Amino acid sequence: MVSRTLIIGASGQVGRHVVSLLHQHCPVVAMVRDKTRTSALFPSGVDVIEADIETDISDALHGCSRVVFSAGSGAGTSAEQTLLVDLWAACKVIDQAKSCGVTHFLMVSSRGADNPDNGPLPIKPYLIAKHVADRYLIDSGLPYTILRPGRLIDERATGLVNTVRPVDPKQQVISREDTAASIVHCLCQPVELDSIYELYQGCTPIAQALV
Repeated sequence: MVSRTLIIGASGQVGRHVVSLLHQHCPVVAMVRDKTRTSALFPSGVDVIEADIETDISDALHGCSRVVFSAGSGAGTSAEQTLLVDLWAACKVIDQAKSCGVTHFLMVSSRGADNPDNGPLPIKPYLIAKHVADRYLIDSGLPYTILRPGRLIDERATGLVNTVRPVDPKQQVISREDTAASIVHCLCQPVELDSIYELYQGCTPIAQALV
């Protein structure tokens, strides 16, 4: 039996694309807060499970060898909620994934998480939360991939990315669809584990940029 992949944050804008793409390759578990409001978002055959990342999600992790953490508090939320979701809940999920024998943990982080002091002041709490969660994953011993996309935009996928941060902040963007395609590539193709990639619009095919 092919092991399943748990998508945390499956009802989010990136998460929905990931579920739809990844479902074509392997069994997917879409984790949501409320099944009654979100089940219609996913293709037929996707296993939708209701769970809250701020609690024990061991049931959702059962039978899953891979995890995608694409949950986030959102740019408009309070620093307190950012701390609870993007940092504390992420760390708890990492611990539970390790206990459940997960073999690949993919974290969707953010540009600027490498050094929050250099990022925009209004989102500094968010970047700090992402920085600490990324570091916690690195130190956990779990095999990991960390993707740090630029500002997410709603454009059609090109299949082309850049992993070097552009100097011009206006060019530090990537579509949600290309971000999702990059996530699926990292899960389905031979990619070096324990790696961190930034993601921006670019000219290099995803398969060549993420190796």
